[in-house]
Amino acid sequence: MTTVRALIATAMKKHWNIFQLDVNNAFLHGDLHEEVYMELPPGLVVDTPGRVCKLNKSLYGLKQASRQWYAKLAEALYSKGYIHSLNDYSLFYKKSASSAIFVVVYVDDVIVTGTDLQEITQLKIFLHDQFKIKDLGILHYFLGMEVLYTPAGAIISQRKFALDLLKEYNCLNGNSPSSPLDPSVKLKAKEGPALTDPTPYRKLVGHLNFFTNTRLDIAYGVQHLSQFMQDPREPHLHAAFHLLRYLKNDPTLGIFLSNDPDCTIRGYCDSDWAACPDSRRSVSGYLVLLGDSPISWKSKKQETISLSSAEAEYRSLRKVVDELTWLCRLLDELIVPFPKPVTVFCDSQSALHIAKNPVFHERTKHIEVDCHFVRDKLQEGLVSLHHIGTADQLADIFTKALTGIKHSNVLGKLSVKSSPPT
Repeated sequence: MTTVRALIATAMKKHWNIFQLDVNNAFLHGDLHEEVYMELPPGLVVDTPGRVCKLNKSLYGLKQASRQWYAKLAEALYSKGYIHSLNDYSLFYKKSASSAIFVVVYVDDVIVTGTDLQEITQLKIFLHDQFKIKDLGILHYFLGMEVLYTPAGAIISQRKFALDLLKEYNCLNGNSPSSPLDPSVKLKAKEGPALTDPTPYRKLVGHLNFFTNTRLDIAYGVQHLSQFMQDPREPHLHAAFHLLRYLKNDPTLGIFLSNDPDCTIRGYCDSDWAACPDSRRSVSGYLVLLGDSPISWKSKKQETISLSSAEAEYRSLRKVVDELTWLCRLLDELIVPFPKPVTVFCDSQSALHIAKNPVFHERTKHIEVDCHFVRDKLQEGLVSLHHIGTADQLADIFTKALTGIKHSNVLGKLSVKSSPPT
């Protein structure tokens, strides 16, 4: 999804048209290279009993169906001069001295954008001859995300999905909390009565996880609730419904991708040390902006226990530098002229000193690999590290449950907007 958001943000800044295609019966186009047999379908009668069908083409339900479809589509695009990105195999592109065309594929949904409308038209005709596609015109609805164009850019939201989910769980009426999680409640793994049937909880959290594609304000809450999927308890279910009711405040809220030509990349990282009361592991969060457009974010519990808050902050710093390393390669392929070094903001002076000062290695041998990675990128000139006050730390929203006022303050500094009524 980061690739999709980065491509749409790039298209907005370069004023490219974005088109959407849908492939009819995509999986049926895949060729099978293995011997696969199936029982006779109901209604097909043969003279000799005990016979089976040998498949020459892929069918829906086969484990290899998606792989074979991708191979078939890639082969067709290769024949037209397209190559796949080494940074994301769902991205294909074709560049020349005068034009650049980009294609993003997600199963049977295809996005096409670029500088040459004639080449895009020819590609549509070619794909239709090969696979029978539906030309859905300008991109408006993709993978559950609604794209609304404004004079200043585009708002990507999941309004319909939000309203359907609120209706399904009877949450359209009643009061809405001002923050996704109650900051006064500390959830623990074994606290409270166990749910007799964990399926509804897992289903709800799965739905909420889908929202994090456009709702960065609930990223921390969703990852926190995901920690209890194995053995959910009643307090966990109450917290999940608390988050769902929060969505009722503004179901149309989404990220705003500006058409401002500014292509400066900024990264923010933060952590909450020993946040988990059960494992004492810390939570990392980061946010990456292209201009003022959010294109990548994450909230995740760290893999190991950090022995200090400085170590937790440094591991968070390593995560955002890792993401920026990949993202810069992707944006180079998308022909985005971003200035280097990329600015990274961290509110821990200790973490910045560890990155910049090799003397600190004596006290940080257990995180030496992370130190080397961040320092290498710092010396290469890919990133530059800067301290930022906690009050201005945009990644704070990805590491802990904030009060309603603090949550609103951070959200007000991010490029999130409500879709106007249609």
